[in-house]
Amino acid sequence: MLGNFFKFEENGTNLKTEILAGITTFLAMAYILGVNPSMLSEGGMPASGVFFATALSSGIACIIMGLLSKYPVGLAPGMGLNALFTYTIILEMGNTWETALAAVFLSSIIFLIITLSGIREKILNIIPIDLKLGIGAGIGFFLAFLGLKSCGIIIADPSTYVSMGTLFNPSALLALIGILITLIFYVQRVPAGVFFGLLVTAIIGVIFTLLGFGVGDTLMPTIPAHPITTNVDTSLFFGFAKGFWQLFTNIPNLLIMLFSLVFVTFFDTTGTLMTVGRQCGFVDEDGQANGIEKAFLSDALGGIIGSICGTSTVTAYVESVTGIGIGGRTGLTSVVIGIMFLLSIFISPLILGLFTPAVTAAALVIVGILMVGQLKEVNWKSTVIAASVFLTVIMMILSYSISIGIAWGFLTYAIGSIAAGEYKEMGIGIWILAIVFIIYLFFGL
Repeated sequence: MLGNFFKFEENGTNLKTEILAGITTFLAMAYILGVNPSMLSEGGMPASGVFFATALSSGIACIIMGLLSKYPVGLAPGMGLNALFTYTIILEMGNTWETALAAVFLSSIIFLIITLSGIREKILNIIPIDLKLGIGAGIGFFLAFLGLKSCGIIIADPSTYVSMGTLFNPSALLALIGILITLIFYVQRVPAGVFFGLLVTAIIGVIFTLLGFGVGDTLMPTIPAHPITTNVDTSLFFGFAKGFWQLFTNIPNLLIMLFSLVFVTFFDTTGTLMTVGRQCGFVDEDGQANGIEKAFLSDALGGIIGSICGTSTVTAYVESVTGIGIGGRTGLTSVVIGIMFLLSIFISPLILGLFTPAVTAAALVIVGILMVGQLKEVNWKSTVIAASVFLTVIMMILSYSISIGIAWGFLTYAIGSIAAGEYKEMGIGIWILAIVFIIYLFFGL
């Protein structure tokens, strides 16, 4: 029944592979269960309530994605969007967290309308295929950087901005071992090599901790004394309703919030879904992704669900390519991710204790390596294309933002096309997007 519904044979997959892919993607995303409560609590929200909202909304959104679109995509409160929610909308602009949740709810409704009207898909089709390839490769570099930074292999440096950390640091050493083990598994074509790389790395991490190496380091895996909990805080459920009326007391403030949330969500998630579609083989020769409109719809519904549960915008996760990397090709992968998120409500200490960023770094780096292979298909003979793709990749990494990378790449493409005398070939859509990107880069966040 599952095979027929999700079309296993047509997509070259099976039940075992889909389950392993779902678990692997969940493990790569599980850090959000710890990061989101910590970040949103700085805006005055109860951490326990944010954890429950994060797990519940992510679980529901993933299951909807799997059943509706059949894309192997995981969804959760977006990194970057949660920073926008806390540090800009609440702390910088002086809004209450209830008002911020109301802004997320309203922006998600707008996002849903944009999706249902077909505007989102039309904008996607405007983006040249070479830029789509550049966006996918840029996300690969971004993933690898995220993994290396999270475990301490790459650190901040006041002189050079970034630098290599001490490899004898427990979390950095564990991540390095995990990367090498996972790479060996992948080169040897071990089935589900990325997943087993995570398991072996977690076991080694626990051994390190038991031997006293890295004890007290929150990035090192540990087995908690009480791995199961039933203590859930539902206080944030429908919390946005309390702040909804405050949205309209300051219209300029409201417009800034809505523009910021819609813009970042649009291009972060569109870039992610486009990349996932390509990794799955759902994209044809013209760069059109089959069935992506349903994935867009599922993503838009995820944002609404997140605001109702009491968290920042829920969106598609680029870490989904970790599961795709071991063969996940259907919506069952997403359903498994969703089930894991729901189960995490009750076994959160065990999940957060074992699969720390030092463990999942390997999956992010290996998948990043696989994704940059798209660059070979870019038309490097064109100076305009080469400059656009280069700036997409480099700005995505250095700005720590998928949407900013896309903005720089697209704007470079538009200006380069004009300079090359190809402006007559630019449709009205490209002109409109170029203006929007200028506004975003110069007057945005």
